[in-house]
Order: sequence, then structure tokens, then C-alpha cells
Amino acid sequence: MEYLEYTVFTRADRALAWKLFSDFRFWPAFSDIYGSIRWVKGKPWTAGSRLRIEIVRPVKAIVDHVITICAPGEQVAWIDHALGNTLVQWVTFETLPDSRTRIHTWAEVTGAKPALAGHDCSEFLRAFIRSWYDRFCAACDQLAQGQMVHT
Repeated sequence: MEYLEYTVFTRADRALAWKLFSDFRFWPAFSDIYGSIRWVKGKPWTAGSRLRIEIVRPVKAIVDHVITICAPGEQVAWIDHALGNTLVQWVTFETLPDSRTRIHTWAEVTGAKPALAGHDCSEFLRAFIRSWYDRFCAACDQLAQGQMVHT
């Protein structure tokens, strides 16, 4: 099992950060690994709902993204299944005294595939999380400053 965690900060308030985070149509702006993304079961962002995420690089894969807990704007957790691996991930949104938002994520990965298209799976996930959340916070900062974010 591999444990990963990452923390980022944005000038956006929690409500605005959650609004952007929960709209998967913006996710391709945070990473170029996505193909199609769609809800396939349940009301979005409720326990038991499922998101089908197509990954196009570094390998083609389908991720079954099952929401386990969601308190919009506060925390969300899910379980992902893909390529013989299981990932449990939590994301929390915390308002700071200076009105910024601290976004913290942690994940545990288990499975049979330590390599992904020649990349160490843990290193790939660590780099993906870091890049995704950095880009996400940059977009949140733009929105907080009244700028448009493009998909």
C-alpha cells in the first residue's frame, strides 16, 4: 500500500473552490490525461454515485470513481478502481483566518500494478496529484480575482 498526500492554498473561498472542483467539465484544464467524463449512477456528489472517467494517457483506462462521502465545500471521499489498482482518496476544504482556503488531499493506493506504461505508479500518481491540484488552485485564484477560467 502507498500513502500520498498534498496540500494547496487558494485565495478563493470554500464555496467558490468547491464550485470549480465539483464541475468535472473543468478537469481537462487541470490535466491532459482525461478523455470523456460522465456520471453513470446516482445524484452527482452523493454517496454511492459513480463517475466514469476515461484516461487517455499514459495508458488508456476507465476509472470507476465511486463517491463514498460528500459534504459539499467541506470534504469528499471516493474509491477508484482501474487497471487492477484501488485508490481511496479524501479531499478537505478548510477556510483559513485570512479567508483563503486550504485544500488537503490524501490517498491510499493498493493493487497489483506497480508500473504504469513504464512509470512507477506511485510516482505517476504523486506527480498527477501535485500538478492537478496546483492547476486547480491557480484556476480558483483566477476566479477569485474575477477572471474567467477556460475549459
